[in-house]
Amino acid sequence: MRISPGDIRLRYTGRIDRRNPERPEFIFPASSLGFRFWGKRAEIVLENRRVYWDNYVGAIVDGEQKKWKLEARGETRLVILEEDEEREHEVLFFKRQDSCHEFVIKGLELSEGSRLLEQPKRPGRRIEIYGDSVSAGEVSEAVAYVGQPDPEHNGEYSNSWYSYGWIAARRLGAELHSISQGGIPLLNGNGWVEPPVYPGMEFMWDKMHYHPMLGEPSAWDFSCYIPHVVIVAVGQNDSHPDDYMKTDPEGVRAAYWKYRYRCWLQELRGRYPGAVILLTTTIMEHSREWDEAIEAVCRELKDNRIRHFLYRKNGCGTPGHIRIPEAEQMAGELTDYINRLDIPVWED
Repeated sequence: MRISPGDIRLRYTGRIDRRNPERPEFIFPASSLGFRFWGKRAEIVLENRRVYWDNYVGAIVDGEQKKWKLEARGETRLVILEEDEEREHEVLFFKRQDSCHEFVIKGLELSEGSRLLEQPKRPGRRIEIYGDSVSAGEVSEAVAYVGQPDPEHNGEYSNSWYSYGWIAARRLGAELHSISQGGIPLLNGNGWVEPPVYPGMEFMWDKMHYHPMLGEPSAWDFSCYIPHVVIVAVGQNDSHPDDYMKTDPEGVRAAYWKYRYRCWLQELRGRYPGAVILLTTTIMEHSREWDEAIEAVCRELKDNRIRHFLYRKNGCGTPGHIRIPEAEQMAGELTDYINRLDIPVWED
């Protein structure tokens, strides 16, 4: 039996394009489709749009994590579960990677006689992260390389489920929107995203579609999701191709970066007047001057609900991406910090 992707008993979480409810488009990491049903088989039909790397999706099926590789283009049919006997099942199907690809869910098919069940109430707490590859969980499953440079890979180790942000959200009992893209800087023209375009977070942050290889950009409707906590984890990719904050921290380019960073935070504050905004980077190696610049902007803003947070190994934890044990450590430090804040956090 076919279930419409627009069925109200399905739960979508993340910055997902649902303008056509029959063809929801998944763009950002950690975006998910959750459902419960009584039956013995579930199959998801989707259409992939690849930019680079091999593309994988994941699911938590009755508490067990699963992974599938997608076709580079066109339709893929995924058997999410298949059993001999009917029983109750719970599925969380999610996007493991950033916009190295997008996909459209075309349909959900259940075994004949199945029935969808009501979902439990959504969590009352909401978190949003603006980040780069670390926030997206890139190369997180390469656990043999803790504290080391990345191994050769083609997307198979990237998993947003093990990003520090999603781990922290689960520990805090919160929903998560992860607006994260590998290689993203703050400023357009820097970083690693899709040369020669090099879009930055200043372009991406208010978009739904944004990748230059995946069609025209489209705006996000901020009324769809109002977070209590906003984690801003960008800056370290602005050092490419020139680490000017390290070599000339008092120079014109450094001053302009701080100006644009402050302007963007003021725009975020305008969107989310009551949110706690945490400014940070990550434990991935980068010049400390970027964190010093963030601290300077934080002080200038004089906003008690904008705080600067540093991890214990901030900027010096690893030359490679963050593996699962490191993400768990980061998530622990982050949740402890949020839980100890001297201001109300989760009030609407």
